[in-house]
Amino acid sequence: MSQSKTDPFPESSSQLSEKKLSSRQVYDGPLLKVFVDDVRLPDGSTSSRDWINHPGASSVVPVFEDGTIMLLKQYRYPPKKIFIEVPAGKLDEGETPRATAKRELLEETGIRCSSISGAGSFYPAIGYADEEIFVFVAWGLTEEAKNVDTDEFVLNFRVSFSQALRMIESGEISDAKTICSIVKARLWWEKNGPFPVSFT
Repeated sequence: MSQSKTDPFPESSSQLSEKKLSSRQVYDGPLLKVFVDDVRLPDGSTSSRDWINHPGASSVVPVFEDGTIMLLKQYRYPPKKIFIEVPAGKLDEGETPRATAKRELLEETGIRCSSISGAGSFYPAIGYADEEIFVFVAWGLTEEAKNVDTDEFVLNFRVSFSQALRMIESGEISDAKTICSIVKARLWWEKNGPFPVSFT
């Protein structure tokens, strides 16, 4: 569920906003709910919008004191390939984004953090979904046992922060969530980092 509903461009609202006239749910799955809405456009005409309701998610970039970060390798079924990703997962009902980030970090990587801070959020699929991903940076890390879901298979992949940035540039890291999260984490760390990290 989105937690950033404030309109950043109120002066453009009347020229661009669309008004929902009706809505029908066409799919109800364990993760996603799909709707078809009829809407009134700014010029008074009508159209339809297919969209996915998503509970929201958190991602986390865990930073070790040696300047490395812990990523994951995971097979993703829709594109049928292995991706390098940041630890991330959907918000459970009643769970805060921060709690989700800490839980996913421990479950997926076996890492517990003593410190965590928000680094912003982003919308990964604005054309067809309302999902918002909240980005966190974690440090003060200790490694424990993983506790991944029974249908989830992941491998830890530890690299330097600078190498991760180069992998984004080369295309080795191509997952949008991971690219956005690493870039936001770098921007946060440059202003607020509790210890020095090389990005070059």
